[in-house]
Amino acid sequence: MNTTAWASFRRDLHQNPELGFKEHRTAAKIAASLRRIGCSVEEGIAQTGVVGTLVNGPGPMIGLRADMDALPMTEATGKPWTSQIDGVFHGCGHDGHVTCLLATAEHLAKTRAFCGTVVFIFQPAEEGHGGGRVMVEEGLFDRHPCDRIYGFHNMPLLPLGTAAVKSGPMMASFDELRVTFHGEAGHAAAPHLARDPVLAAADCAVALSRSPARRVDPHAPSVLSVTQIHGGTTHNVIPAEAWLGGTVRALSAEARQILEEEVTRISQAIAAQHGVECSVVYDRRFPVLVNEPEATAALRAAAGQALGPNALMDDFRPLLAAEDFAFMLAACPGAYILLGQGDDTHHAMVHNPGYDFNDQLIPLAVNVLSAAVSQGL
Repeated sequence: MNTTAWASFRRDLHQNPELGFKEHRTAAKIAASLRRIGCSVEEGIAQTGVVGTLVNGPGPMIGLRADMDALPMTEATGKPWTSQIDGVFHGCGHDGHVTCLLATAEHLAKTRAFCGTVVFIFQPAEEGHGGGRVMVEEGLFDRHPCDRIYGFHNMPLLPLGTAAVKSGPMMASFDELRVTFHGEAGHAAAPHLARDPVLAAADCAVALSRSPARRVDPHAPSVLSVTQIHGGTTHNVIPAEAWLGGTVRALSAEARQILEEEVTRISQAIAAQHGVECSVVYDRRFPVLVNEPEATAALRAAAGQALGPNALMDDFRPLLAAEDFAFMLAACPGAYILLGQGDDTHHAMVHNPGYDFNDQLIPLAVNVLSAAVSQGL
């Protein structure tokens, strides 16, 4: 493969990032590349999603998925290919994921080192918008009934040339919470004549942050983080309303359910204690990402074949970050792998202004994904 050409392609995507469900330029470039490679192409699923299909006789249907959206943040890498769009940045490496999957399609089209059908799935809106869920709901697997599906993500915390993939939970569920306290406004010098929602929100933030440690099995990793508290407009007025917001992550459905119940129980108890009312909005976003055992074994074998027998980093623990590939794995057996990209110049974690995808990962990812396809079922 021409790694230099694919690196140039990736850097073009990096300079022209697009947010979720708005990846029109990216989708057009993907579709054009797939047609050049010789794939049949379907566009417009989940608004901007693209699916390419490559057939080489009878055999299983294997899906490979890459996400394609950028983040609403400002880049600070100083690279020549820095984002040209203010406030939009490929800070998670989805530009690299798209490139890796297209390079894999080109490799498989040239070598024909597989039997059956490969479905190349380019998914929009992974960054919190649930594009994976939308693709499933719009009939992705009805039109492309994959026997197995694989997803991947670059991982700066792992050295380049290594990988991590385990059976069972691999990434956490992702939920959002918002608790609003409704009190009675008054002068800050006479708090006894008001009902203070700000103090209730502050107490609630502390109590909620403690809840995983005392309510969830310590062998089931989870986290509840309060990330926002809002209330008031000036120093001498107790406002009538204040609210807090945050996120909940868990690696088991049981822990997720407990924490959802705790948010409501704790918030209502604190509201009663302060003599205010509260309303709770708990939004379930992504489920736990669970790798199917047989697919995981096949993907581990492929990674060992492509990267070497010592490449699998089994001491790397599942992440409490979330991934909407979980929706695809809930609909089709499969597995998700983390591919190391860390080296002397690529050590910034994803979602960091200094992050950049490591182009040296492109041929390694192609080898892993191609080996997974070649193994079939």
